Amino acid sequence: MIKRTSLFLFTVLLSIFLVAQYDTFAQTKAKKIDEMMSLYQQYRLFNGSVLVAENGKVIFKKGYGFADMEWNIPNDSDTKFRLGSITKQFTSMLIMQLVEKGQIKLDGKLADYLPYYRKDTGEKVTIHHLLTHTSGIPSYTGLPRFFQDVSRNPYSVEEFITKYCSGDLEFEPGSTNRYNNSGYFLLGAIIEKLTGKTYEAVLKEKIFDPLSMKNTGYDHHESILPKRAAGYEKSFDGFVNAAYLDMSLPYAAGALYSTTEDLYLWDQALYTEKLLSQKYKDIMFTPFLSDYAYGWGVRKTPIEGRKDSLTTIAHGGGINGFNTLITRLIDDKHLIVLLNNTGGTNLGEMTQGIINILYDKPFQPPKQSIAETLFKTILEKNIDAALKQYHELKQAKKDSYNFRETELNNLGYQLIAKGKIKEAIEILKLNVEAYPDAFNTYDSLGEAYLINGDKELAIQNYKKSLELNPKNSGAVEALKKLEEK
Repeated sequence: MIKRTSLFLFTVLLSIFLVAQYDTFAQTKAKKIDEMMSLYQQYRLFNGSVLVAENGKVIFKKGYGFADMEWNIPNDSDTKFRLGSITKQFTSMLIMQLVEKGQIKLDGKLADYLPYYRKDTGEKVTIHHLLTHTSGIPSYTGLPRFFQDVSRNPYSVEEFITKYCSGDLEFEPGSTNRYNNSGYFLLGAIIEKLTGKTYEAVLKEKIFDPLSMKNTGYDHHESILPKRAAGYEKSFDGFVNAAYLDMSLPYAAGALYSTTEDLYLWDQALYTEKLLSQKYKDIMFTPFLSDYAYGWGVRKTPIEGRKDSLTTIAHGGGINGFNTLITRLIDDKHLIVLLNNTGGTNLGEMTQGIINILYDKPFQPPKQSIAETLFKTILEKNIDAALKQYHELKQAKKDSYNFRETELNNLGYQLIAKGKIKEAIEILKLNVEAYPDAFNTYDSLGEAYLINGDKELAIQNYKKSLELNPKNSGAVEALKKLEEK
């Protein structure tokens, strides 16, 4: 009896010790994540909300920067952000629930479910093709001048499909993966057709209510939504309010809002059969062309020191003023959610840093933007001072600044927008010097010369761009116009 009691006490004490040790490790990791993300926010590279779970348990959640810059309202873990294309995974879940019930078939034809859709292409495209971006139907967001001329106007589902999701096929269905918002818009219409309810109502009934995702829904501009983040776009000299977008357009491809905390509930539910049986979840998470499954990218991520790569199931989103990324490391039930409300930024880099912290590996700290630094110098001094500063910083602080090709390219276009064409040309020439084998540096310099009226130099740089990349259609079009003139 005494031995049994001693063994029991030892087991209890060991459990307490292990729990305490785990909590200590988790706190250390949380501190590192906070330090890293604080630097990203300090360098104007992140403004939003973060949640990290380890082994299914939340170890870190925090907001950075402002949900509303005009009123200085800070972001928090329950701030609501537009999700953009993270919406697609919820659409695919609704489709798979219908598949499980026998109401739809993955090899069923688009024309079988939307009678008003054009028959010639509708008879070739399957539900599987729509889910995997292999349908060949042109994506409406890629149509010429779509955002300038169409994105502010409301449309009914059928009207929008007929006008903007019914183009001629770009390739044979199933042969190529090409990211496609039209496909998921069509899936939303199919869900409505089969259920007799709105896409929004089905989401609430089949996913959000069962999971108690009370801070998630279809975003409507006119609704009063507590704790909704405003969307902004970043420029080198500050932020501006993001352009208006009528939310009838992103629809089942990108119209949802949520919080990091609600996306944690979603992540945890995907380990259970509460929404879908394991058989159909396995189908949903099976990658096809370009590692794309049904609303998710499924890949293997190597980790230094581990024999086996990690299975990551992830998806990003981008919509006016917001970009987002949810990453599930299902081997260990880790989760990383990043929601940002200042336009595009490199959330993948931040996620990789957090992954390294979770696995006790070294991580790269964020780097300051060389473009922002040079932009300030140009405005306060002149272009010569900026060029000198670039070479000095590259020599002395190479590891502290981001010297990627895109930095000077973006700076060049920012200067063009400011009417500083001569300064833009000098910056883009510097980029050609730094990246002589990159076709886009010559393309951008050619465009700057063209704006400045230097046609011979424009032609010269466009030709060099085409030499490096014969598929650069922008250079082809520019040269054609120049030669016609």
